[in-house]
Amino acid sequence: MTDRKKINIAQPSFLGNEKKYLLDTIESGWISSIGPYIEKFEQEFARYHGVKHAIATHNGTIALHLALVAAGITSDDEVIVPDFTFVATANSVRYCNARPILTDVDAGDWNIDPDAVAANITPKTKAIIPVHLYGNPARMDKLGALARKHGLIMIEDCAEALGATYNGKRVGTMGDIGCFSFFGNKIITTGEGGMCITDNDALAERMRILRDHGMNRQKKYWYDFLGFNYRMTNMQAAIGLAQLEQLDDLLNMRDEIYRTYQNAFVNCSQVVLQETHHQRHVNWIFTLRMKGFTETRRDDVMEVLKAQNIDSRPAFYPIHHMEFYRHDGFFRTTPANSVLVSQEAISLPTFIGLGESDINFIAQTLIGSINH
Repeated sequence: MTDRKKINIAQPSFLGNEKKYLLDTIESGWISSIGPYIEKFEQEFARYHGVKHAIATHNGTIALHLALVAAGITSDDEVIVPDFTFVATANSVRYCNARPILTDVDAGDWNIDPDAVAANITPKTKAIIPVHLYGNPARMDKLGALARKHGLIMIEDCAEALGATYNGKRVGTMGDIGCFSFFGNKIITTGEGGMCITDNDALAERMRILRDHGMNRQKKYWYDFLGFNYRMTNMQAAIGLAQLEQLDDLLNMRDEIYRTYQNAFVNCSQVVLQETHHQRHVNWIFTLRMKGFTETRRDDVMEVLKAQNIDSRPAFYPIHHMEFYRHDGFFRTTPANSVLVSQEAISLPTFIGLGESDINFIAQTLIGSINH
């Protein structure tokens, strides 16, 4: 083990008005789920995306669940989700007593494969949740065409892709609802937090009611629906607003980290990056594939990095490998590309302030372990 300072996989960056706004919430006493920062954060988030409504939530998983419930997803419905993603995407469907259909991804861009989606549509299919994985937008032209053809709801999982665009449109604006996460390692953070955006007035109103216990919006303590306590706090929103004010700068700094990594690996033929399609991807966590690797060999590389005090993460494991998703018809054919990409992929440190020398050290350590 080296004495070199540890390079973490991620860490938050507070370079703007975070402390000022947070202190304001404390001094005003508005610290819970009512306060001016919630409304301002929602307004500015909606404005950034060019949509009518933004509904803040306590985290990103809640945003997905809230969107599904508001869209009417219920028992016996099927919702198509990628097999290669963070498990919350599939879990949120099961919270509605519906069935997530785990669908294969494209081996090039690692996002849900539109052809695999088409093959999985049945009379029970009610929605598709494309995930813009690692900040790389999914093929929204083809997915949107499928949704329109079959009358399906489209809920975009944008947890990792705030600021990304596809054919000039921001992610989250191409479906019926877009869902975002503000966890501590995301593009912007509120510690825990999430957001739903939509141009649909009825969906927005239903989400606002459902996130507040189902309370009637005009009649205090009168409940029209079985709702949830899914509200964001004013303290979270204060931090989120300050982060949002810096978004363009934060994205540019992450772009520079991506380019530095890209240049460091340019002569390593075994390193493969995500393909992009007419889009602006964002560098959430720099993730690469090591061509031809097994899961065991990938884990060996992680141990080499760990010995040099470099933090790393395996890519997401295929959801269909989880014990509680192995059965009950959650997938119709084995998502082979999901397995392939997962076992070859590794995520490397990505955060504002990561220096060029650190990136080059990480890259050379990984290349050395590949060639060993």
